[in-house]
Amino acid sequence: MLVYTNSALKCGILGVSHLHRRDHQFSSKRTWSLTCFPACLDARNLTRHCVRYTKMSSKVMEKLGSNGVVKEHLQDFSVPSSYETAMEALSSLITSQKRGAKSSVGGTYRKLERMSEYLKILGLEEQIDGLKIIHVAGTKGKGSTCTFSEAILRECGFRTGLFTSPHLIDVRERFRIDGLEISEDKFLLYFWDCWNRLKEKVTEHLPMAPLFQFLTLLAFKIFISEKVDVAIIEVGLGGTNDSTNVIEKPVACGITSLGLDHTEILGDTLGKIASHKAGIFKPQIPAFTVPQLSEAMDVLLERAHELKVPLKVAAPLDNKKFNGLKLGLSGDHQFINAGLAVSLCKCWLQRTGNWEKLFQNDIQEADLPESFVRGLSTAHIPGRAQIVYDTYSESNNSLEVSENSCGDLTFYLDGAHSPESMEACAKWFSSAVKGNQISSSSSFKLKNLEEVCRNGHIRHGSGNMEESNKLTKQILLFNCMDVRHPHILLPRLVSTCASSGTHFAKAFFVPSMSTYSKVTSGATIPSDICRRDLSWQFNLQMLWEKIIHGKEVGTLLDKGAKMDNAKILPHEFLYEDASRCSPADNYFACSAVMPSLPLAIKWLRDCVKQNPSLKVQVLVTGSLHLVGDVLKLMKR
Repeated sequence: MLVYTNSALKCGILGVSHLHRRDHQFSSKRTWSLTCFPACLDARNLTRHCVRYTKMSSKVMEKLGSNGVVKEHLQDFSVPSSYETAMEALSSLITSQKRGAKSSVGGTYRKLERMSEYLKILGLEEQIDGLKIIHVAGTKGKGSTCTFSEAILRECGFRTGLFTSPHLIDVRERFRIDGLEISEDKFLLYFWDCWNRLKEKVTEHLPMAPLFQFLTLLAFKIFISEKVDVAIIEVGLGGTNDSTNVIEKPVACGITSLGLDHTEILGDTLGKIASHKAGIFKPQIPAFTVPQLSEAMDVLLERAHELKVPLKVAAPLDNKKFNGLKLGLSGDHQFINAGLAVSLCKCWLQRTGNWEKLFQNDIQEADLPESFVRGLSTAHIPGRAQIVYDTYSESNNSLEVSENSCGDLTFYLDGAHSPESMEACAKWFSSAVKGNQISSSSSFKLKNLEEVCRNGHIRHGSGNMEESNKLTKQILLFNCMDVRHPHILLPRLVSTCASSGTHFAKAFFVPSMSTYSKVTSGATIPSDICRRDLSWQFNLQMLWEKIIHGKEVGTLLDKGAKMDNAKILPHEFLYEDASRCSPADNYFACSAVMPSLPLAIKWLRDCVKQNPSLKVQVLVTGSLHLVGDVLKLMKR
């Protein structure tokens, strides 16, 4: 008998999966058979010697079959035994090793022509229109708009499918049914069905679908098989040439706020970018956008006129209509996204004949139905304006995540990576930490105002409770891709925070664990995280020091950005005054490069654990990869 330990489960070798439904859950055990393998095999290599296919239990098959899966594919259907095997297969579809690098796919078809061929192979071409799609493009807020829209229509009683990108921890986050990410069992079932069908048809002229094209096809497969009432599809990049633009007859289209991003692909002006985004407009299909700069709006209006598209500008949501509730997504900019989502959902309900059925004309056009309010107030996106209270330092149990609790180590997570989103992030963070300070101290009837000390910490005024005497420090944990223009992002972050009275005591620059060139599961921690080149992180540190000191401070790169230069810091470093900075001696009291993310989080936890009078508020931003990695580590 083979006995599998919890460590094997965590490694993704074996596992218990759950098929999530809105009203119930059930679990299924898998049947495993192994080939003969050497006794010396370790856990990592065990999966490579496992039989690649295993039949799913009859109970699971029955449940899947009753839930809309094409039944002819269920009988004697087998899927690879390891979720990690599927991740390896997905990774093989990555055609460029870094963001912005040119992708070479080959073949004789252009991108959207390939997508059409793939749809034919999968037998999905004629079924896409039945998804009743809301298609959303934009620079900022398209994920939030899609999430708001999904939550609204789900609260209206419809079975929803949501496809967004990127994912933070696990690729299954991109595919949500009724608000829940698809289960591992279902993912593997649909994944290998699509994979095998496409692999069988690969030719010199039609190569295997690259990663995002495959994921888009998989989304269509999942939503069609799961018989959703509505599919909300977020554009990956641009619009005109995006893989999702094989959608020919959406019910409604949306364009969120436009800005300068992906300029190496979409162009370096708002007009050029708007032209790409407007590529999702379809003849005579209603479209909505938000207030835009004239350079972008003129292009959208021109394109809409050419296609006879009724284009309307959705007003930001009026908070007075919200019955005193708060939006599920934080930040003032979310009222813009919420307003667009409301317009898209009203249009969808009207065009599908459901508005009258639901509300029987009892709701005026300007009013907000209760189901809309519920959806807007419960919408949630991990890693966007998310607050996580870390209780790891207090116990060895799993992380507690709550926005209603309080902790001495708090992470403020936002994957902002454009100048506009960084400004929104800074405003949210400043507001959130001030709200935290007010809420945590108001009950102690503080008489004195908080004082911002010279080294960037906040000492609460005198009070009659221990909590009021805590020292609060704001810390920045940052990384970004080299194409994200940190010389714009970091000054925008610092100036916006400073204008609200928020100052960082320290800034830490750390490499992300995840990489652009590999898809991993939520259980996978890369083995090379302690051997990463830190040159980019030292460049970020030099940029930060220049911002803080107002002048060039030299470079550590003359000595080589080796791991030795990123030493583990003593905990006393957190309290050092900025006046101790000595750039000439390559000593910086304002910032540091951490060798790895796990070490950075451990260091912060240890600092809080060793000083009961300390509260640390950590802003994690600059990269969705970094945010996802932090969440992954905190959940382990």
